[in-house]
Amino acid sequence: MASTFVVITRQISTSSKCHGKRNFRMITLYNKQGNRAYKEARAKDPHYDIPIDSVKLTGKWMGDQWVNIPEMIPELVVPSLKDFHLKPYVSYRVQDVEKREFTAKDLFELNYANKIKKDFQEGQLGPDGESLNPSEYEKLTPTEARNQAQRTGTDIFEMEIKPKT
Repeated sequence: MASTFVVITRQISTSSKCHGKRNFRMITLYNKQGNRAYKEARAKDPHYDIPIDSVKLTGKWMGDQWVNIPEMIPELVVPSLKDFHLKPYVSYRVQDVEKREFTAKDLFELNYANKIKKDFQEGQLGPDGESLNPSEYEKLTPTEARNQAQRTGTDIFEMEIKPKT
């Protein structure tokens, strides 16, 4: 005997969504010549200015002609190492060089200590302890001394410190 029962099943179909329309104008697809905005700008102006980070330009477009500007051409400055006695590299086996902190005592010994000792031995100190013949450093006011020390090109770390005996 044949049965007339129908089996009802529930199905989910996603093919209509996957194969439907897509808005390709919202997706920016780039090719080797650039995107749509670049092509439109290039159609209006053939020398469209694009920020180039890798290669710097050596001139400018003046109308339809390229004008080279000599100041924009990079110059390589290579020092002459003809009589240079050091090697161009430092070996990793070299001992570490440690610089100690430059203190106010070091600055005093560098500028004033020798002059004060010399004035004391020669009797050139006044009753208040000031030098009767001040040097150019002793004549400076505090603001002048600070400005002179902070000027570019001054190297206050270039000094010879004598070991204490």
